[in-house]
Amino acid sequence: MLQPGRTKYRKEFRGSMSGNSKGNLVTFGDFGLKAMECSWVTANQIESARRAISHSTKRNGRMWIRIFPSKPYTEKGTGTMGAGKGDVKGYVSVVKPGRIMFEVSGISEADARIALKLAAAKLPVVCKIVSKK
Repeated sequence: MLQPGRTKYRKEFRGSMSGNSKGNLVTFGDFGLKAMECSWVTANQIESARRAISHSTKRNGRMWIRIFPSKPYTEKGTGTMGAGKGDVKGYVSVVKPGRIMFEVSGISEADARIALKLAAAKLPVVCKIVSKK
């Protein structure tokens, strides 16, 4: 599972998810999975989508993961009221509209569309399959 090796601060503020993303072009591969709305994508969801792509393509071609879960999120223990912020539960990646999350190359367009559609089903955002122009 993905998580940062070390962070400067253990806990972060929630932040805002307004605006559009910068990584909005298919750069490395031929086909990409583009987010159409904003959300937090957890490390488990990224890993699940990665496994769906690699299983569907039978590990042919090449895959790039363009998001990394670097933001910690916290959760308080059960039955706790007050007493400050909870402990770090996991890490998320902030995904904004237009962000290319996964890219594939070296496989046919039909296989790429099937693989990316399976990956999109594992993610909490509405996605669109795009190709390099």
